[in-house]
Amino acid sequence: MKQQCVIFDMDGVICHTNPHHAKAFEAFFDKYQIPHSEKEFEEHMYGKHNGYIMTHFFKRSVTGEELKKLEDEKESMFREVYKDKVETIPHYLKFLSALKSRNFKTAVATSAPRANLDLIIGALQIADKMDSMMASEDVTSHKPNPEVYLKSAERVGADPADCVVFEDSFSGVTAGLNAGMKVVGVLSSHTKEELPPCHFYINDYSEVNVDKILDLLKG
Repeated sequence: MKQQCVIFDMDGVICHTNPHHAKAFEAFFDKYQIPHSEKEFEEHMYGKHNGYIMTHFFKRSVTGEELKKLEDEKESMFREVYKDKVETIPHYLKFLSALKSRNFKTAVATSAPRANLDLIIGALQIADKMDSMMASEDVTSHKPNPEVYLKSAERVGADPADCVVFEDSFSGVTAGLNAGMKVVGVLSSHTKEELPPCHFYINDYSEVNVDKILDLLKG
């Protein structure tokens, strides 16, 4: 029997964190007197890892110890803003339970740091429902590189062709497609037109069920 797996990005897919990340980045960039706009956030922040974001907004290469220091500062601001507000995109927990009841492996593959993953998964109390959880520290190449998705599949013993990815960003959808997986676009941060073509789209998890996932895998 083939092992089938559903892999979730986290920000904008499990929880609608992007408005809270935007708040944290606004305060962070204001502190460093870095200009920013909502349009720039949409194009250069949502779904991107911090190395890319810092380099883009600071207009110079930000790497190594400096990146770690700035990243830690900004992400702790995010966790402070978000820690009492953790909630899922509607109907996510019901969908996750349905997948587990039908013997799917489930995983989280995020570009966010491990501390954010721990905060959100801990607050939702779903660690026991995940067969793999990977954060930015677990890969050397970030999305749109497929590494995090290929490693997640390997960890749970599933072939990439037997995996469905849930993603909300351009780089994330591209990573899922590059991994050779089926991709469901979650329209929390972007419209269909702003994403690469996905195999299916949802606004929230009332619009998808296990049978739909099985159909996607057959197709």
